[in-house]
Amino acid sequence: MSAHTDTSAHGADHGAHDDHHGHDDGAPHATFKGYMTGFVLSVILTAIPFWLVMGNVFDKSSTTAMVILGFAVVQILVHMVYFLHMNAKSEHGWTMLALIFTIVVVVITLSGSLWVMYHMNHNMMPGLMHDMHKAP
Repeated sequence: MSAHTDTSAHGADHGAHDDHHGHDDGAPHATFKGYMTGFVLSVILTAIPFWLVMGNVFDKSSTTAMVILGFAVVQILVHMVYFLHMNAKSEHGWTMLALIFTIVVVVITLSGSLWVMYHMNHNMMPGLMHDMHKAP
């Protein structure tokens, strides 16, 4: 009789286990249509910057670089939404919080590095560039 009690208890746990995996956690599910949409957007967001560079669309290379960086940001967002299935609802917002933290750390690191390199270049050996122009 104790074996029967264990089996029924296991059956009750199994039923609760099945109810827990109802997949109603708010996370988006992968579909073929979603993957194809992401793929087509990725191809378009790669082809346009390629055309901008190869066609010399802008006169200034800095303008081209800024436009390409804009397309890169949009492509990162497309990959996150369509391939990584990230949104504010998945995992109760923890993935979005981790992404925001990562972006903040990367921005601080890159901007700090560029700031330090600019000032080191500007302040170290200020006469070196002047002397190089006089060299034969």
